[in-house]
Amino acid sequence: MKVVNLKQAILQAWKERWSDYQWAINMKKFFPKGATWDILNLADALLEQAMIGPSPNPLILSYLKYAISSQMVSYSSVLTAISKFDDFSRDLCVQALLDIMDMFCDRLSCHGKAEECIGLCRALLSALHWLLRCTAASAERLREGLEAGTPAAGEKQLAMCLQRLEKTLSSTKNRALLHIAKLEEASSWTAIEHSLLKLGEILANLSNSQLRSQAEQCSTLIRSIPMMLSVHAEQMNKTGFPTVHAVILLEGTMNLTGETQSLVEQLTMVKRMQHIPTPLFVLEIWKACFVGLIESPEGTEELKWTAFTFLKIPQVLVKLKKYSHGDKDFTEDVNCAFEFLLKLTPLLDKADQRCNCDCTNFLLQECGKQGLLSEASVNSLMAKRKADREHAPQQKSGENANIQPNIQLILRAEPTVTNILKTMDADHSKSPEGLLGVLGHMLSGKSLDLLLAAAAATGKLKSFARKFINLNEFTTYGSEESTKPASVRALLFDISFLMLCHVAQTYGSEVILSESRTGADVPFFETWMQTCMPEEGKILNPDHPCFRPDSTKVESLVALLNNSSEMKLVQMKWHEACLSISAAILEILNAWENGVLAFESIQKITDNIKGKVCSLAVCAVAWLVAHVRMLGLDEREKSLQMIRQLAGPLFSENTLQFYNERVVIMNSILERMCADVLQQTATQIKFPSTGVDTMPYWNLLPPKRPIKEVLTDIFAKVLEKGWVDSRSIHIFDTLLHMGGVYWFCNNLIKELLKETRKEHALRAVELLYSIFCLDMQQVTLVLLGHILPGLLTDSSKWHSLMDPPGTALAKLAVWCALSSYSSHKGQASTRQKKRHREDIEDYISLFPLDDVQPSKLMRLLSSNEDDANILSSPTDRSMSSSLSASQLHTVNMRDPLNRVLANLFLLISSILGSRTAGPHTQFVQWFMEECVDCLEQGGRGSVLQFMPFTTVSELVKVSAMSSPKVVLAITDLSLPLGRQVAAKAIAAL
Repeated sequence: MKVVNLKQAILQAWKERWSDYQWAINMKKFFPKGATWDILNLADALLEQAMIGPSPNPLILSYLKYAISSQMVSYSSVLTAISKFDDFSRDLCVQALLDIMDMFCDRLSCHGKAEECIGLCRALLSALHWLLRCTAASAERLREGLEAGTPAAGEKQLAMCLQRLEKTLSSTKNRALLHIAKLEEASSWTAIEHSLLKLGEILANLSNSQLRSQAEQCSTLIRSIPMMLSVHAEQMNKTGFPTVHAVILLEGTMNLTGETQSLVEQLTMVKRMQHIPTPLFVLEIWKACFVGLIESPEGTEELKWTAFTFLKIPQVLVKLKKYSHGDKDFTEDVNCAFEFLLKLTPLLDKADQRCNCDCTNFLLQECGKQGLLSEASVNSLMAKRKADREHAPQQKSGENANIQPNIQLILRAEPTVTNILKTMDADHSKSPEGLLGVLGHMLSGKSLDLLLAAAAATGKLKSFARKFINLNEFTTYGSEESTKPASVRALLFDISFLMLCHVAQTYGSEVILSESRTGADVPFFETWMQTCMPEEGKILNPDHPCFRPDSTKVESLVALLNNSSEMKLVQMKWHEACLSISAAILEILNAWENGVLAFESIQKITDNIKGKVCSLAVCAVAWLVAHVRMLGLDEREKSLQMIRQLAGPLFSENTLQFYNERVVIMNSILERMCADVLQQTATQIKFPSTGVDTMPYWNLLPPKRPIKEVLTDIFAKVLEKGWVDSRSIHIFDTLLHMGGVYWFCNNLIKELLKETRKEHALRAVELLYSIFCLDMQQVTLVLLGHILPGLLTDSSKWHSLMDPPGTALAKLAVWCALSSYSSHKGQASTRQKKRHREDIEDYISLFPLDDVQPSKLMRLLSSNEDDANILSSPTDRSMSSSLSASQLHTVNMRDPLNRVLANLFLLISSILGSRTAGPHTQFVQWFMEECVDCLEQGGRGSVLQFMPFTTVSELVKVSAMSSPKVVLAITDLSLPLGRQVAAKAIAAL
């Protein structure tokens, strides 16, 4: 008989009762090579013929089983064929199909092209839907059978269905394939969710508890498929988290004005990377705040810490609450954190002693106000702390019993800031005296520092500064005025000028500068601050045009200072006086040097300069500081003497209002301005003391010691202690400034690679990550762009990558990469802006844009014995060896971080594909494992998008990485190509 089609061939085999292997031989004779059995739909045709009658045809079914066992047909074609059967009333047919599924449902695989693997995912999804419908039909029949009194048959079939469901879903590989299929076909997944709901309703009344619990288990497994990648075990065995501690200390000490949002994101990132449980995470934040309070130097720093702890951190927690799922849970976690905190009695007692009040009480009240704790929790925690405090060492001594605690003052200062901002919005010309009264009140005692700390912690400092800049600009010039308004205007100008200098020195000049002002729009104070004000790391040129204004104005100012008994105020253009004073001082210095003026005249002139408005003295000293730097050792004396004259207060009856208060601020400004130059010239100038160290973190490095020794010493101490204190943070920051990012990072990584004990290496990573937060972006570029490629491509350094230091370095590299990548779209923080930015050209020469020109890195790779083409697997030659998800997302490759990441992953890909294994290969495995461990999913926002797609097939060859979850985590499943790569890798496992 000549066979015309598949159906006829199957019928002939059935008529002639061929055995299964005979059938297979004859089929291959009938159908010459070319078309595969799947294209001919063999599985479909066999099932169609087998299921014609009320019971299945056993002979044709045996052909199908033989075809499955001998891999004539693919698993996907069989699953698709099964899912087309929908007459669930034919029990025997259904049972036969379930038996066929039983043959292979827990060992699905596919070694074909990527499209075939995606086909397997889709077929498995259809089969799952069919199994759910079949289970629902069996459960329905069981219910009807129970009503009719014949339950046995329905129960047997339901048990079979649930057994196949459980067997299919218990395989992680199958769930991973279903996860891909869900993303490929969202509508089919919706149908599955509907079937689950329907099945749940039917089974709710089932009396057989064993079947019901089996069904619930299956339904839980199905619901877990979309969340396969977001399940991470939390660290329950640790209680201290030095990274959180250090991040909080760093922010409280150096970045009070920073955005709350960026701190929240940074903390969330640390929490996720280290899998920290929420109660312990919140506890660590409070612990760090209390430690910061206790060790903060007296004065401004103490006020900053108080504002940070009691005003800023509650706001941070409010935002963290939004990030966490479920309001109620977070409140419970905060409550739990406080329960733990109350057990740290010595810490709380020490904080209470330092702050002269019950700190916990204030903190609980603030958390209650912000909705972070329920009223009942607040009262219960307060009562516990009150009972504890009765046993504490005696708090109040007689002398400080009447001093108001800083916490109270800061909490009161916060609403005052809002009121002052409103007052400053009013028209200054209408009631300048009233405004002067407000500003005078701000200058008394520590009011100014309190208000500034409260404004900084609540994000209002920038608008505060803006208002003072506007006031300063308004008071630079007044026309047709009498003596009284002239002196009020002079005072408003002076106070606003001094306040702005103080803000710039305490919180950084970035707070003062407006984002987009050009040319004539720039206010006088901004211009002066940018061009004339000495700051740490800023070198001024004393001959710069900004110090050389119109000569006629300079001459009239010199005459005014030299001839009149005191400074005139009426119609005085203060901005011009401030800009002319530098040239005037130069004239006066020259006259003094040449013997034209005697010392008495100089005293009179300096008294005139500081007698009415202190801002003139500040401008004069600003220029003198720049001038002294340029002079030889023997030429400095007179300039330094003039600084001494300007720094001392004037004892005269004829000064303007609030003179003493203004002199205090002026002296602290001058002390900071002169600190650098006095250290360099080994000179001492005694500034009138206020009893408080105005520069607590100044000059911390020991003299005459190499900075590398200082770095290794301080790191060893921090490592031994297990946490970073604020003094160490400042030393690290100074060393980073001095040595530069590469020197700093390279030497600390060398220290890490010396660690041979696992727990020490891990602690070192936690501490190094927090130290690197001083300038995370730049450190990451150096670490991933220079240091790691150097270690991975130089075989003489591979021994240093052994475990434990190698594992630790991999962890650190991933943490830095993730942190920088998640935050580099935002702005650099103020403390990072001051530092020299690495030139983007450095990275473009290292990693050129066009693939034709080989980069330094790729030349390094090709110098190995392997050909770079080894990257692409033989089955995917069409795919460029460097094609990655980032290219499909058109990520900007001019960005240095993106370039560095892309090239690091090219290097990783090359190492995995090379024929040489060693510690560097092991390092790559640890690096990828850490990426998987830290990421929710390798989607669009992740660093793994820079990994070439071809790396996936290389990675799964490494035994530790050959798991379906790893493949899902490292591929970008938002892209069709990403899903194909993942399906191919998983189906081949």
